[in-house]
Amino acid sequence: MNICVFCSAADLDDRYTTPARQFAQLIGKGGHSLVWGGSDTGLMKVMADGVQETGGRLIGVSVEFLAHKARAGADEMVVTRDLAERKAQLLERADAVVIMVGGTGTLDEATEILELRKHGMHTKPVVLLNTAGFYDGLKDQFQRMETEGFLPLPLTELVFFAEDGVGALAYLEEQAGITA
Repeated sequence: MNICVFCSAADLDDRYTTPARQFAQLIGKGGHSLVWGGSDTGLMKVMADGVQETGGRLIGVSVEFLAHKARAGADEMVVTRDLAERKAQLLERADAVVIMVGGTGTLDEATEILELRKHGMHTKPVVLLNTAGFYDGLKDQFQRMETEGFLPLPLTELVFFAEDGVGALAYLEEQAGITA
């Protein structure tokens, strides 16, 4: 399975990097591929390292203005003209999407992917990985949107909230019909 991961390119502390590395290793050990923003910095590097160290494939999708940060040695690296093309390529190459901790870029990617899913533009499973409670506030906001009628479908059909990488991968494999 090609798992697209949206996450930060920033250097973060252990409460985020340790669970990210563990999740990346699960992806690689499971025989899955990481589809990611292609950067060799921050949490993106942690994910790529963990997947590659455990035998998984790396499919990077960078953008021209960040190409100098692209990871050498990825199994595949695509460089797009702009961020919109990058997001489209990431989704096209993925079978599933996991949203990890990140800043405004990650939030932009997350909301676009969820909006496309809401409108039936894709049916790929989407997981919001709530490491260290990072997305507690967003989860509350989504629940409020559902309760107050802002979502045309149940929240559970839009996104799955996982507290750790084990839960995230188990959900994705279940959705893909993969049994242990």
